[in-house]
Amino acid sequence: MRHGTTKFSFQQVDVFSSRALLGNPLAVVIGADSLTASEMAAFASWTNLSETTFLLQPKSADADYRVRIFTPVAELPFAGHPTLGSCHVWLSSGGRPKSGDIIQECEVGLIRIRRDNERLSFEAPELRRSGPVELDTLTRAIEGLRLTSDVIVDANWVDNGPGWLAVLLRSRADVLALRPDFAVLSGLRVGVVAPWDPIKDGRDADFEVRAFTAAGFEDPVTGSLNAGIAQWLIGNGIAPSSYIASQGTVLGRKGRVHVKQAENQVWIGGDVTTCIEGVVTV
Repeated sequence: MRHGTTKFSFQQVDVFSSRALLGNPLAVVIGADSLTASEMAAFASWTNLSETTFLLQPKSADADYRVRIFTPVAELPFAGHPTLGSCHVWLSSGGRPKSGDIIQECEVGLIRIRRDNERLSFEAPELRRSGPVELDTLTRAIEGLRLTSDVIVDANWVDNGPGWLAVLLRSRADVLALRPDFAVLSGLRVGVVAPWDPIKDGRDADFEVRAFTAAGFEDPVTGSLNAGIAQWLIGNGIAPSSYIASQGTVLGRKGRVHVKQAENQVWIGGDVTTCIEGVVTV
């Protein structure tokens, strides 16, 4: 491994928020083709953000760019807020799509991204795993969330790569009241969702979401989880074909995820705000 010999353009952006510090931060290293996987992993561990990405030249002739996505402890085949944040950085660094849609290449495959003025939306990838959660896994999730059966409406696998399962609760208040036991949840990626009540909660969003990672922390705003939840809820008639999800409230964030089904495809959108631009030596 080289030691601090190469400089790369670098940005840190806030995803799913039009205002800095209210979304989910992402570190992006630009033109990182010369870095090895171990060097990428070491840098992602150092940033200690939920994800760090590396922009690369595509291998697929159909892709505009390629991205590798790392948590502080592992590489992910796909993740939502890194997809939107990486695309924002690619565009701001002079990237130009070959056609109307932007095509991102990642381990899970090719992801389509669309621009609506300043907002970016990615096409939700197909679920790798769906359907009811096995009883033993669901029991552990419920215990780890410290839930009682009277607030649970349903549960489902919503895994599009990272491994998410989701639990539907009765109310936003139930979601916000959760204080999970991460020791029990260890190894599980669990999302929780519930509808907003327009009278009690207002009309700024339609659903409240929280995401508890396998590594033992709460993720502020999570594109992959929201993509899986949207496919589940819309597909079962629980949610309308277009809605806004709120996430990060308990963490002092104000993430907004814009969900829309069009032509039988679910799109997950959000604003991205650049917070830091500079050069990093790796």
